[in-house]
Amino acid sequence: MLARADSLANTMSRYLVRRIEESPKIQLLTDTEVTSLQGNERLESVEWRNNKTGEVEKHEISALFSMIGAVPNSAWLDGCVACDCGFIKTGSALSHEDLQRANWPLRRRPLLFETSLPGVFAVGDVRAGNLKRVASAVGEGSVAISFVHQVVSE
Repeated sequence: MLARADSLANTMSRYLVRRIEESPKIQLLTDTEVTSLQGNERLESVEWRNNKTGEVEKHEISALFSMIGAVPNSAWLDGCVACDCGFIKTGSALSHEDLQRANWPLRRRPLLFETSLPGVFAVGDVRAGNLKRVASAVGEGSVAISFVHQVVSE
């Protein structure tokens, strides 16, 4: 397991960090990033670099799971919806001030998972207050769909 940071502690729960550290099946390399993927019709090898030492290693590997990080890629939404450190604020997390800045035009408060832009919803890891779990993101999505139907019928 490769991590670009010097530790997993800032982006992962202590429980998960401990499980990774205690597993005899996982070797954790921190300060390390993938620099190259090679293969013809499938992945055949992966190259990575330790960013502290500069050492580069190449290994025959036929599968790769990439988790880019826990910071949402939401900068493109700047000025469109209220955010907190890049995470989109929704529902009751939206303050009176957030709604004033957004010129919230409706008499009702935003619905659960609704952003400061009426009819636009955010779920999963990009949402402020998310649980960072696939199952909860799927559940949030299914709930949001029911609210989409409600907004469409308004």
